[in-house]
Amino acid sequence: MDLPIVVGVDGSEPSLRAVDWAADEAALRGAPLRLVHASLWERYEGESLAEDLGKPSEQVRAEDIVRIAGQRARLRRPDIRISTDVLPEEPEYALVREGREAAALVLGTRGRSGFVEMLLGSVSLTVAAHADCPVIVLRGSHDNQVRAGTGGHVVVGIGEKSTGSAALRFAVQEATLRHASLDAVRAWRCPEHETTDHPLLAGEPARLHEQQAAEVLERALEDIPAELDLRRRTVEGPARRVLLDASYQADLLVVGARRNPGHLGLQLGRVAHGVLHHSACAVAVVPERP
Repeated sequence: MDLPIVVGVDGSEPSLRAVDWAADEAALRGAPLRLVHASLWERYEGESLAEDLGKPSEQVRAEDIVRIAGQRARLRRPDIRISTDVLPEEPEYALVREGREAAALVLGTRGRSGFVEMLLGSVSLTVAAHADCPVIVLRGSHDNQVRAGTGGHVVVGIGEKSTGSAALRFAVQEATLRHASLDAVRAWRCPEHETTDHPLLAGEPARLHEQQAAEVLERALEDIPAELDLRRRTVEGPARRVLLDASYQADLLVVGARRNPGHLGLQLGRVAHGVLHHSACAVAVVPERP
């Protein structure tokens, strides 16, 4: 069975942009598209959506939200299979459960009002931190449109233990599907307090750290397909800043998030958390198992 691309919809402009992205992703993969609305969002979105649709608020139902989203997806990608569902649950729980049988989850970042912005921001963070599948969070303009990336770049952050990384495998797949280049980025730093007493560190500690970063990068990329347009980059600086800088030239930024079974708190890490808030492009958070 083909796993679907699942997108959470709530009637807001960011969620409709997520529908566009998810429809394109489903078409690239030849996968079905599943549109999901968690009905408890309705208490926050109903009044605003009713005004947009020119209906009394009591006539606006969750079915309107998924129907409009479905129409939008069909207009954009008439060749994909589309299903819709309304789930009587809190969105975090509903979407995390949906992710157990999905190729990827796609979410927008913001809602309609200031309060809902915080609410849906929390939903995106919670789902990205706990989903079993990759979670793609849309960022960018608020003009209700998703445009094809013009740079043709997928960027992936390479961590200390990226050999066999699920994030790297996902990034390779996305770059291949999009006929894009893959920029593999390894950030490195030379601690200010580092001693130079050791012979290997004397005189050129920064060069040693850069060399170690290059070695980590090479080990991680050993099995990358030769036909992929691969660019290796080691960049001095904090990983979050380095990846945020790279996001300005990217169509998609991919980062891993390590999962700790039994841990109930957010499981993102500072880098993933930071890029979700500030990236200039869409971010894919890919779960990494111990």
